Amino acid sequence: MIFRLILFVGFVLDLAAVSRLAEEEKDLEIMLLRQQLPIVERKQPRGPHLPRWQKVPLVALVMQLKGKTTHAREKLEESVLLLKPDTVLGWHRAIVRWKWTFRQHRQSGGRPHTQADIEALVVQLAREDSRWGYDRIAGELGKLGITLDPTTVKNILVRHGIPPAPRRGRSTWRTFLNPYKEQMAACDFLTVETLRLRTVYILFFIELGTRRVHFAGCTAHPDQAWVTQQARQLTWKLQDRPPDVKPMRFLIHDRDTKFTRSFDRIFLSEGIEIVLTPYRAPKANAFAERWIRSLREECLDHLLILNERHLRRVLIEYITFYNEARPHQGLEQQTPIPDERHSNDGVIQRRDVLGACCMTTIARRPDPFSRLD
Repeated sequence: MIFRLILFVGFVLDLAAVSRLAEEEKDLEIMLLRQQLPIVERKQPRGPHLPRWQKVPLVALVMQLKGKTTHAREKLEESVLLLKPDTVLGWHRAIVRWKWTFRQHRQSGGRPHTQADIEALVVQLAREDSRWGYDRIAGELGKLGITLDPTTVKNILVRHGIPPAPRRGRSTWRTFLNPYKEQMAACDFLTVETLRLRTVYILFFIELGTRRVHFAGCTAHPDQAWVTQQARQLTWKLQDRPPDVKPMRFLIHDRDTKFTRSFDRIFLSEGIEIVLTPYRAPKANAFAERWIRSLREECLDHLLILNERHLRRVLIEYITFYNEARPHQGLEQQTPIPDERHSNDGVIQRRDVLGACCMTTIARRPDPFSRLD
């Protein structure tokens, strides 16, 4: 951009300098330039590539010369040595097309554009109910006092890449399981190697609806008694849930032998059905696998775990941060446990989690120097 500006300023200065020259000086300078141009032609077998802003003044000069001479093509062949006359004339036709295209865009008529909020409402209705067609969406908008033609609805959905209702209405596993996600949970094991290469097993549970994680415990020997006790403690926690929350009905886990029959029996006694994933199919338990990835990338990969006690403290700190302070993309940037004490008043403070080696969080705290009402 700076280079183009310098060249344009140089062109203006050259134009001002030429206007002050006498006729004899102009003729001598023209003759001198004409003698040098053949040398330049020998060094450049192909014509130079010029941007549009440099083409415009050349075309203007050629058009003026063409209007003042009788034999225009012969005169152009003598005067324009770096470029062919057809090239300059082609530039002129391109500038004319650009002029009329720009004028048509400025004077475009037709229907007025749909308001942005109405267009967003059309997209929202199409995505929330995939069985609604163009006529149905236009009818629902009519109930709100918004008159919109079904063809306009179709054009809006096409711009946003939303297919029509027959193809959009096909059910997927996500849409099929969406009404039941509040009553589904998943669990899984993961392993961590300590500083002395001792393997520690971690058992956790995650609610699919709220993405809330429950830390069951960690041990180097996950035998039947330990696993059964962790299942019993989780059922106690689920009994303390508010009465307006739907009860848990399904628990997903793989076919690991550490999930014993006594483990499943604890949940079956509470009316929770066990759903076993297929063999070697980690995607069937995708929510648990995705949380394991978050735990490793955000926490465990940045720490050296000393022992089981150290691992338990780290996990409690991270899970508290994950449930109460970490925005989640699947929840529209909300936390699994909503912060009911959130306020827009106060001082913004930053708090380090696990010594700031992994995570930080910010929140508003009451201003200690504010005036008390």
